[in-house]
Amino acid sequence: MISVIYGKRLIFWGTRDAIGHSANRNFAEKVMTKRVLIVEDEIFVALEIEHIVRAVGMEVSAIAADRKDALAAAPDSDIALVDLNLRDGPTGPLIGQALAERHGVRVIYVTANPAQIGASAANALGVITKPFRETTIRAALMAAAEEKPDLSSLAISGFIPFSGPSGSLTGAEYQG
Repeated sequence: MISVIYGKRLIFWGTRDAIGHSANRNFAEKVMTKRVLIVEDEIFVALEIEHIVRAVGMEVSAIAADRKDALAAAPDSDIALVDLNLRDGPTGPLIGQALAERHGVRVIYVTANPAQIGASAANALGVITKPFRETTIRAALMAAAEEKPDLSSLAISGFIPFSGPSGSLTGAEYQG
């Protein structure tokens, strides 16, 4: 089941079950309580992602441009969209690993350089390649909000699932 918010209207689609729409409402409530950490040093990219996160109905816990700010915001975050090369260098993989291991945050990398992720991919749901499409970010966020996310079946352009919590490739396998 997938739901998307367009403007102020929440639209659901998927299969109906024995309890009708209540399962959809429960999912919508879960989505709307998710807090997303955006780890990105390019302000215009960060603002674009923030707009997408809010359009889906989720809250932005923080926008961080470096490791220090990202880790400070970790306790208030459920999902993180993490770039690799940040203001303090190529710290994205270390940030993603710390967010997942120490704080239980669901990590999705957003980068033009997926081969740089390496071993930290084991703790991530996957990677969205830059330049990205709004629909890719939306779909990945909605899937990550699920209780047991299954991003391996997320067939959308620009998303590569990893074998961490759910997915099919490790960073090393993706690198070739």
